[in-house]
Amino acid sequence: MGESVFPKDFLWGAATASAQIEGGWDCDGRTPSIWDVAPVNKIKGGADCHTACDHYHHWREDVAMMKELGLKSYRFSVSWSRVLPEEGKRNPKGIQFYSDLVDELLKNGIEPLVTIYHWDLPVWMQEKGGWLSNSIVPLFADYTRVVVDALSDRVSWWIPMNEPQCFIMNGHMTGNHAPFVSHYLALPKLTRNCLMAFHESAEVIRKNAKKKPKIGIASASSAFIPENEGKAAVAEARRKSFYYKSGVMSNRWWLDPLLLGETVRAYGIYSLRKSDMPKIQTKLDFIGVNNYSPFQENWYGTNDALPAEKKNSLGWVNDGRGIYWAIRFLHERYQLPIMITENGMCDNDDLSDDGCVHDAKRIGYMDDYIGNVQRAVSEGIPVLGFQYWSLMDNFEWAEGYGPRFGLIHVDYKTQKRTIKDSGFHYREIIETGALG
Repeated sequence: MGESVFPKDFLWGAATASAQIEGGWDCDGRTPSIWDVAPVNKIKGGADCHTACDHYHHWREDVAMMKELGLKSYRFSVSWSRVLPEEGKRNPKGIQFYSDLVDELLKNGIEPLVTIYHWDLPVWMQEKGGWLSNSIVPLFADYTRVVVDALSDRVSWWIPMNEPQCFIMNGHMTGNHAPFVSHYLALPKLTRNCLMAFHESAEVIRKNAKKKPKIGIASASSAFIPENEGKAAVAEARRKSFYYKSGVMSNRWWLDPLLLGETVRAYGIYSLRKSDMPKIQTKLDFIGVNNYSPFQENWYGTNDALPAEKKNSLGWVNDGRGIYWAIRFLHERYQLPIMITENGMCDNDDLSDDGCVHDAKRIGYMDDYIGNVQRAVSEGIPVLGFQYWSLMDNFEWAEGYGPRFGLIHVDYKTQKRTIKDSGFHYREIIETGALG
C-alpha cells in the first residue's frame, strides 16, 4: 500500500435509497409511492419493492454491518410517504424510524448524509399532478421542513434531490420508470418545477437547520475522456462534457441554472426563463457526483463492442478515468468541492460453496475508480468523500432484483446478509486510505 493522500476527515461511506431497500411499504402508517404501485409488466420478473431488503425491520443489523465495514458515513434517503402519508399529515412512527436510524449511526461513529428525495414520489402527490404540478414546489418545501425539524439537531449533510436528470428522463420522457409516462413537450415545466422545488428545499434547510448545514445535489454527472492529456485534447473533452450532450441528461441542463443562474437550451426550447432564476439559483456547499461510466460518442455509458470484463451486468462501460475527468471538469466550471455520492458496479453475484461472494471484478473496478479519485485529491481538487453504491444488493428500479451492486449480498428469500470480498477490500482501503 502506498501513502494515503486522502484527508483524515474524508467521508468514506456507502449509499442507498429508501424505495430500493426499506420494504415495509404499508407499515406503521406509510402510504404507497409511485414505485409501490408500478404495473407488474413494468418491472423485470414481475418484481415489486414491497419488501426489498426489509431494511425497515433490519436496520440495526444493517448499521452493525456498516460498522464492520469501517464506514465513516452513510448516505440514505427519506421516504416522503413514510413521514407524510397524506398532504399535511405527519406520521410520528415514520419520522421516528429515521430519527432512530440517525441515532444508531452516530452511536457507531457513522456520519449520516440525508437525501430528501430519491425518486419515490408519494401516490397522493402524483394524483395532484406530481412534478407537472406547480403545487409540488411548496409541498416539497413543507416535506423538507418536517425532515429538518426531526433530524437537523444531529444531521449536517443534506441533499435535497437525487439525479433529476434520471427521474425526469426515465420517468417522464421515455416512460421506463415510475410514473411511467411520456411528456416530452412538458420538459420546460418539469425542469422548472424540479429546480424551484430544489431551491425551496435548500432554503428551508439553510434557514431552519439546528446544526450548520452542508447542502449539495446528487447529480448524474459524467465526462468525456481526453484522447491524450495535452492541452488541446483536454480542452476538447471539457467542451464536449458540457456541450456535446444536450438536454435533460447533460451536465449543464440542471447545474448551470442552479449554480450559475444561466438558462440552457436544447431540443429548440429553453427550459427556463431569466425571470425564474432568482427562484432557482441556489447557494450550495458541494456538488455530489453520481458517476458510473464515461460519456461515449454514441450515448451515455454503453458500448456493445466492448468485452464483458469492461462492462457491468447492465452493459455500462467500466473506465475509472471518467470519474477523474468528471471531478476535474465540474470543479473547474462551478468552483465547488466535490462529493462522490454514488459510484459502484453491478454484477450477477452469487454465493460460492464456501458461503462467500468472491467478486474480484468489483474489486478491480473499485481500485480503478477510487484510484482516479485519489488522483484528483492528489492534484489539490477538494473531494470531500466517496459513497460506494451500494451498501447492499437491492431493488434496482425497473431492472428488478437481477443486477447486484452491493458490498453486501442479500438473499431476498431469507434476508440473510453476507459481506462480499469487495466489502472487506473496501474496509482495507478505508483503514489505510491507500491503494496498492
